[in-house]
Amino acid sequence: MIYLDNAASTRPADVVIALMAEVMGEDFANPSSAHPLGAAARRRIAAARGQVLAAIGDPEGARGDLIFTSGGTESDALGLLGAARARPGGGVVVTALEHDAVLRSAEQLGRAGHPLTIVPANRRGSVDVDAIAAAVTPATAVVALMRVQNELGTLQPVAEIARAVHARAPGCHVHCDAVQALGKVPLDVAALDVDSAAFAAHKLHGPKGVGALWLRHGATIEPLWGGGGHQGGRRSGTEDAAGAAGMGLAVARAVADLPAAEARWRGFAAIFRAAAAATGVEHVEVPDGAERAPHILPLAFRGVPAAALRNAMASRGVAVSSGSACAERDAKPSRLLEAVGLLPEWGMVRVSFGHDTTGADVARGAEILASAVADLAPRTA
Repeated sequence: MIYLDNAASTRPADVVIALMAEVMGEDFANPSSAHPLGAAARRRIAAARGQVLAAIGDPEGARGDLIFTSGGTESDALGLLGAARARPGGGVVVTALEHDAVLRSAEQLGRAGHPLTIVPANRRGSVDVDAIAAAVTPATAVVALMRVQNELGTLQPVAEIARAVHARAPGCHVHCDAVQALGKVPLDVAALDVDSAAFAAHKLHGPKGVGALWLRHGATIEPLWGGGGHQGGRRSGTEDAAGAAGMGLAVARAVADLPAAEARWRGFAAIFRAAAAATGVEHVEVPDGAERAPHILPLAFRGVPAAALRNAMASRGVAVSSGSACAERDAKPSRLLEAVGLLPEWGMVRVSFGHDTTGADVARGAEILASAVADLAPRTA
């Protein structure tokens, strides 16, 4: 099958799989153990930590620490819940564009007594800096926003928002969901001016079940659970040397390939745009004219049901999504598509590219998209 759903997950690279097998077979000991085998596992984790820190613009951890987690959802929870619990009763501000990993945690904080504000998206699939700033008060504990929106691919003005938030509430913790950004757009946590940032290995050809939270030096969070005090007491649990090694290698490879990959992805998107235009069916990118990450292309067609189009492409050997993979089985209209003004008669599919996507796959996938749209489009008299 031609795989064009890389925003949902990516195929682990062969070298990543091989490295993880090597670490599991050779450096299997508990990294907390004092003997030489434990030290070998610790070295694997330290090397991986260094790779990720270098990739996010913080070599040697000069500005922050990196905490390995079980994935993007836990990283978002640790950044958001952990920061809020360190500031009891403080307000929480998130955007309506956030992944459920952030929104559901924010709602949990709201039920626990933290005043919660959800700032709506604009028609460009972004959030306005002034709207976030207006929602922040000196009593705001946490603001959370994502760098790349996972369904639309739109870029959010994280640095501008973070500066505005810190000016209005100097003690406020700004958390960034960067899961869809790392390895897909240039990323520098220092330039973003955030207090924490979440990442996931499986979005860039690493293993599932592995993620990380970058935490700025001086930023305060409460751990989500107790335990043996691993990773500076912030995330207890026996550390996964193989998972960390796999993530470190995957991140390093993705960031090294990014300049060339960006050019490939923009060319791939142009092929799909041409195929969409060739159908003669009214279509639009969602949202039209937005600044977006190069690996995500959301295309909507008037009168073509999204689920039917996705299923037709799958039956012909192409995997795409009609939105976030976490909500694929939800029959309700996407709140994001409603927010950017896409009416129900428009069906959207999200085509997304990975570092291993080939030109041949894209050419064939674009042909299949065009034929599926033509078959499903309403007939005119």
